[in-house]
Amino acid sequence: MTDTASAEAGSAVAPEAGSAGGFPYRLIATDLDGTLLRGDDTVSSRTREALAAATAAGAAHIVVTGRAVPWTRHILDDLGYDGLAVCGQGAQVYHAGEHRLLTSVTLDRQLAGVALAKIEAETGPLYLAASRDGLEGDVLVGPGYAVGGHLPAVPFTDASDLWSAPLNKIYIQHPTLSDDELAEAARQAAGGFVTVVMAGAGVVELLPLGLSKATGLSLAARRLGLKAADTIAFGDMPNDVPMFGWAARGVAMANAHEELKAVADEVTSSNDEDGIAVVLERLLSA
Repeated sequence: MTDTASAEAGSAVAPEAGSAGGFPYRLIATDLDGTLLRGDDTVSSRTREALAAATAAGAAHIVVTGRAVPWTRHILDDLGYDGLAVCGQGAQVYHAGEHRLLTSVTLDRQLAGVALAKIEAETGPLYLAASRDGLEGDVLVGPGYAVGGHLPAVPFTDASDLWSAPLNKIYIQHPTLSDDELAEAARQAAGGFVTVVMAGAGVVELLPLGLSKATGLSLAARRLGLKAADTIAFGDMPNDVPMFGWAARGVAMANAHEELKAVADEVTSSNDEDGIAVVLERLLSA
């Protein structure tokens, strides 16, 4: 792990003990895609107002996303978000207000190569992409790999390009296996070398072994002087399971994967129906 700065977290300052008043949590952790963001990649005014009311009551808000910083920064800037964000499935703690990378964990490329070989021995050839480390790290995309939406990516054809610089993660796709099938096959074949997560449609990732959103969230919370017991978390995908396991309360969206719903303390409305706001408004009025 590299800790590139030790400054405090700007506007995401920890509330004083008891300052949350009637609001029962001091930290609100929200996933981004499928959770905080609606289907059109916006945040509704109702959700913005509910988060503003919760932070006015003393709670801090941290975005916790599978996206690496280069795919997250523009969204946070558009939101006017200037606190801490946990990016890259927990690999990066990013200070949005200062545009600084505070911590970063990279993938052991030798282990990742072994893991890929083991997976492909079971599944056949994979379509590959990779996220390079750093504030400006490119996402490299190989032949056949389908990138969702309009996210920036750099194509590669020479496999050596994949390993030429430090990486946060590798993305894998398969021509016939479903996401759940591919993730399970990858875990069975290479779970001793890398962490395998399913983060969304077409998004199966290989991460540093032991890394999860809970890892990054715990680091960010510590910077704010906050703990798991202070935290309510919102998410929608299996990669949010460790975050739910860490937080005092986990709330799944109505559109969430069944694996996450199974471990959630509560299921709220969908991301397009202001599910975060529904819960925060109830807690604020209790």
